Amino acid sequence: MLPAEEEAKPTTQPAQLPAGQPLDLFLLIGQSNMAGRAVPEAEDRTIHPRVWTLAKTGEWVPAKAPIHFDKPHAVGVGPGLSFGKVIAGENTKVFVGLIPCAVGGTSIDQWEKGGCLYEAAVRRAKIAMTHGRLKGILWHQGEADCDSASVKAYPEKFIQLVRDLRSDLNAPNVPVIVGQLGSFRKPSPIEFNKMLVTIPQVILNCACVSAEKLKDKGDGRHFSADSQREFGRRYAAAYLRLLSAK
Repeated sequence: MLPAEEEAKPTTQPAQLPAGQPLDLFLLIGQSNMAGRAVPEAEDRTIHPRVWTLAKTGEWVPAKAPIHFDKPHAVGVGPGLSFGKVIAGENTKVFVGLIPCAVGGTSIDQWEKGGCLYEAAVRRAKIAMTHGRLKGILWHQGEADCDSASVKAYPEKFIQLVRDLRSDLNAPNVPVIVGQLGSFRKPSPIEFNKMLVTIPQVILNCACVSAEKLKDKGDGRHFSADSQREFGRRYAAAYLRLLSAK
């Protein structure tokens, strides 16, 4: 059992964030599979006392699914919550702050600097950074960019996105973790996923997470709750490997 799972306990009395407690912050961006569309289960509503999320209002609240709010009628379990629980479980002194900013149905072009999605994410990240330090960026996107022409253009666009985020958030070497698309996608995401594996070769302090054997929730588009929890653990493992390599 993971340390994070041992510490997490159901409660109706949310833990209080200690005054002045700095947070290790993680920006969650991309489209619907980062936001999450699977129906939350009991463990997704279990509060970990050291995992917090920046609500739509800009206030810190204990993290439980759903943490995103891009499409309230559809939002559900994404990888961010299980990621945060693993990171908190690795170090009992760490308080994790998740910054949810993903928006379903968006292309990478919609995330370029100057666009509303990019500017909103930077604005929310800067609000969060008054309470801690940005420790990582988690990205999952690509369903809208799977055609061959888009795949070829993707690396250059993503390199620029990372460059802009690191510059605007004054975090020049912050770790960036990207996740592959589920193999259940139609048309096949094989070409996109092969491209994504090469991204860490051109972006320093970056890792790519496999989506191998992860399942959809039955709609052929979105990961199931179990798979999202596993995906979050894979993101966390990749992040921790980057830290250990320094």
